[in-house]
Amino acid sequence: MSRFRDRTEDFKDAVRQSAISSGFNESKLAAIMASFIIHRPRQRTPFLKSALKTLESIGALDQFLLKHRKDYVDRHRTTEQERDSIEHEVTAFVKACKEQIDVLKNCINDEEASSKRWLGIRDSSNADTIAHKHGVVLILSEKLHSVTAQFDQMRAVRFQEAINRAMPRRKLKKVVDSNSIDTSKPLNLEHRETNENQPEPLRVQQELLDDETRALQVELTSLLDAVQDTETKMVEMSALNHLMSTHVLQQAQQIEHLYDQAVEATKNVELGNKELSQAIQRNRSSRTFLVLFFFVLTFSILFLDWYN
Repeated sequence: MSRFRDRTEDFKDAVRQSAISSGFNESKLAAIMASFIIHRPRQRTPFLKSALKTLESIGALDQFLLKHRKDYVDRHRTTEQERDSIEHEVTAFVKACKEQIDVLKNCINDEEASSKRWLGIRDSSNADTIAHKHGVVLILSEKLHSVTAQFDQMRAVRFQEAINRAMPRRKLKKVVDSNSIDTSKPLNLEHRETNENQPEPLRVQQELLDDETRALQVELTSLLDAVQDTETKMVEMSALNHLMSTHVLQQAQQIEHLYDQAVEATKNVELGNKELSQAIQRNRSSRTFLVLFFFVLTFSILFLDWYN
């Protein structure tokens, strides 16, 4: 078995001799020799810079959720306005990250469209780069989905608290209404007894005040019912919005999976085309062989006939 030898030092000596013969000064020679030790960092493409920026944004969002998780979940630590501001900031973060991922997807689609040749044939030299970029976008989408899933769990806890707070109010309201109805009967009897003992103008004025009080009580009760119904509907709408966003993210993952399957199917089609071309070549060679065989056979028969 042959042994391999490290020729790096010989290459460095050859480069040094070539630089000296070319008339390089000491500073240029030192810079050339230093390049063998300290390599220059590769220039990052705009796609890679944007992907790294998106990854940093997703990481910042994850740190923000970890920092404010207890404040958002526990309603005794913060007010509703502060929880709303946290939710608004997280929503803005997620929207910005989604927009950056969409920009990356559009760049990939443009590059994929420009790499197609005549009759829609793809350039095989650029296919690996495009597949790598699709993988980068898929990883970023999965990271964003994992972070948004954590926030969805936090929102679910808040919605459940709001529902739990809304339900006892209705029960308490029913109990209060029943008690008010029970207590209003003896009060009305007492008012009637006192009104009978009062003079006529005072009794009429007292009846008008009682009627206005009852009307205000009915109006306030109806307003309270409307407010509670609106609050319950808002909680339900928030829960539905949360479910809808979760399903949209799941559909994005399914679309990425379908794209991977489409890429694999394209590769299989390309392999099938290669196999078909090879089969056509084999068919042509076998046909040529058969023609030559029959020609030689006919010529041999004629020669034997002539010889006889």
